[in-house]
Amino acid sequence: MTTSAISSALRALVAQQAGHRCGYCLARQEYVPWPLEIEHIVPVAKGGGNEVENLWLACRSCNSFKGVQTEGIDPFAGQNVPLFHPRNQLWTEHFGWSESGELIVGLSSTGRATVIALQMNNIVAVTVRRNWIAAGWHPPQV
Repeated sequence: MTTSAISSALRALVAQQAGHRCGYCLARQEYVPWPLEIEHIVPVAKGGGNEVENLWLACRSCNSFKGVQTEGIDPFAGQNVPLFHPRNQLWTEHFGWSESGELIVGLSSTGRATVIALQMNNIVAVTVRRNWIAAGWHPPQV
């Protein structure tokens, strides 16, 4: 199936299940200027389908950097590990916030590899988080 085969009902279900926020950086829909995207956890190019179990929400930044990646390098171990699976894994077991709340910190091999692969602390994301902190919107409760 292609991404165009995802019905509006399925999109709405995934958005509701994801709490209307990115499964990776936790950006909330109401805080970003573009719609959150339906993300294929296992990309279509790697055999993933449009089953609800393979879909989650991602912000444009996380989804763009993820692309077809399903694995990344853990910088501590130097090993290739699976990226975070937002449907099956708990965010708090793999990530945390820096003391300032601006940076996402990888707590596990999977978390560290995902932070790097998805460039979750790129300058735009960090700048936006600073503004969210100033507005009292960040860091989110998980």
